Amino acid sequence: MNATISGPASTPEQPRRSRRSTGFAGLLACGLVLLMASGCSHQESLAQGGNYPWHRDIVATTFWVGEIFDATAADGSQVYSTYDNDWEASYGGCDGVLTPECSTEPRTAANGYMPTSMTPKENPFYLDLPYDDVNDPKAFAERSTVIPWANEPEYAGQATNRNFSYMKNRWVKLVMNDRVCYGQIEDAGPGQYHDAEYVFGSNDARPVNKNFNGAGMDVSPAINGCLGFSELDGEDDRLSWQFVDEADVPAGPWRTTVTTSQVNN
Repeated sequence: MNATISGPASTPEQPRRSRRSTGFAGLLACGLVLLMASGCSHQESLAQGGNYPWHRDIVATTFWVGEIFDATAADGSQVYSTYDNDWEASYGGCDGVLTPECSTEPRTAANGYMPTSMTPKENPFYLDLPYDDVNDPKAFAERSTVIPWANEPEYAGQATNRNFSYMKNRWVKLVMNDRVCYGQIEDAGPGQYHDAEYVFGSNDARPVNKNFNGAGMDVSPAINGCLGFSELDGEDDRLSWQFVDEADVPAGPWRTTVTTSQVNN
């Protein structure tokens, strides 16, 4: 991928993304056990609860910083994200291998699921959800009433600030089979940008998106490897997820580099 390739800047009427969008063994939430030798079952992992509802059996596809999904589309490039016009530069480069374009690569626990050709400046355990609380007009207008943590002190007074996202950097717990991993939200999609019922609802609603096998999120190559997806770039892997507060995120490769930057548009 040529880092000079970029798409047009997003506007409130034109959200960025709609795509199929498709380390070592860390400590898990099921007690202090190794990720690759977890002693807890999928149901035990889900039963641990938390402050936020579970979303079960959700199709997840894979995307990566620097990917060009569709060079002709306003939202077809991961050189930028909905929250960062310079996502690739902020991240530190292509989250994969140049062949010559930016392509993804399998990740393993041997090096903490990190890319082999660069050292990320931001968390390689990233994902998106279909709620763009900055650029989508509907999501922006309602974010202070539908996002569960909107009234927490650190978000006070930000409701009308388009340079501040309530979603960016929030932590998500992901469970697939007997594996538990964590990641931070750094983009929006796939395919939808104000699907509040699915993203925040307590009734386990299905995603509004019907493309890419009805995918409800995209995950990074690091999360793909951490959870043990069957394919590097497929549309058949399913997981369960819930929001978690940062205080509840355990040690693991997802904490090696934590993203703290805000909107850069």
